[in-house]
Amino acid sequence: MTAPPSKDDIRERVWSLLDERGVSRFPRPARGRIPNFEGSDRASERVLRMPEFRGAEVVKVNPDYPQVGIRRGALRAGKLLVMPTPRLGKGFLMLDPGEIHERDRARAATIRGSFSFGVQTPVADIPPIDLVVCGSVAVTEGGVRVGKGGGYSEIEYAVLASLGKVDGGTPIVTSVHELQIVPEAPMEEHDFTIDYIATPARLVRMTGPRKRPVGIIWERLSEERLASIPILREMRDSHNVTNPY
Repeated sequence: MTAPPSKDDIRERVWSLLDERGVSRFPRPARGRIPNFEGSDRASERVLRMPEFRGAEVVKVNPDYPQVGIRRGALRAGKLLVMPTPRLGKGFLMLDPGEIHERDRARAATIRGSFSFGVQTPVADIPPIDLVVCGSVAVTEGGVRVGKGGGYSEIEYAVLASLGKVDGGTPIVTSVHELQIVPEAPMEEHDFTIDYIATPARLVRMTGPRKRPVGIIWERLSEERLASIPILREMRDSHNVTNPY
């Protein structure tokens, strides 16, 4: 029996496939990134038309390039936008479209612009989130997601869940190219599943069981990881958590 592919195997295969087929877009190459892809704007539009998006007041969207259209759309629609900073180095930013002039909203939706127009906000002060958008390297039609390997999306979710900002009923959507949909992928204890996949051609609702961690799995975090993410260090210290590492 052939062993199932590892997450690293899946990442390498998808990154190479996107480049070889000529569908990866700036920034290139795709390897090492949440890859941008041909048609990412159309995939974003599918998210913006979802009832879950239209009914949301607070939307969390990852800071990666292929989801910039979703961030722009959230600000354009008057939604409070929550953006994690890269590698969670500065925690979370909140962007209030009521405080951003219409002409500046496209720039505010970029990583660089978010630091100019967003407000660094303690997690305790973030309102409950109505919809989560995350980037992916690969995803299965059962909702199992593979990121770029840093584990930051999972940590972001766990941080928010631990303070009740998201819960098992909060829908999660990702936007990808069809080539990023894979037959199978492994799941780990800290992983969450996706509810919807938006591609340039379609919107797919997941069919598999949903999985939502309820908080941070402290024993999975090394001191090195804690040292690199101040928000985790602060949470650990405030809860008097002893790390086994």
